[in-house]
Amino acid sequence: MDLAYVKKIVKLVEESNVNELEVEEKGVRVRVTKRANDMHPVYQFPVPSMPAPAVPVQQSPVPAPTVESVSGSEKPPAAPSEKKYHEVKSPIVGTFYRAPAPDAANYVEVGSLVQPGNVLCIVEAMKLMNEIECDVAGKIVKVCVENGKPVEYNQALFLVDID
Repeated sequence: MDLAYVKKIVKLVEESNVNELEVEEKGVRVRVTKRANDMHPVYQFPVPSMPAPAVPVQQSPVPAPTVESVSGSEKPPAAPSEKKYHEVKSPIVGTFYRAPAPDAANYVEVGSLVQPGNVLCIVEAMKLMNEIECDVAGKIVKVCVENGKPVEYNQALFLVDID
């Protein structure tokens, strides 16, 4: 909706006996309302709601809790500390590719040792191929996205064991 159109709507409300007018076009809604006490229009420009992403964001699986029966005299074993991995995240929204070309080998596999600056994948955005580099030294323990699938900004692409 362009500004000239919005100005026409405002002028229409100002010069008429209409107290309120709401117009929606292409997901953008404009509402012009006159106040009863001073007859000056009030302009409301709500932000259009963003549609839900068509593809669900893939998240790291959460282990299911386990329940163990413990007799009164036994103490439960100490919970093992869950190992935290470094997440290499997508800096942009786009399409994830593991290799530089469809017939080429993947940049990295699970178990690959990586150094800062190593290319891990490509994220295509607006026909530009953006190489995503590793920012830590370690070993790839998980590829979080399927090849050719869309990724969101800040979505985890790889988990790297940095120990």
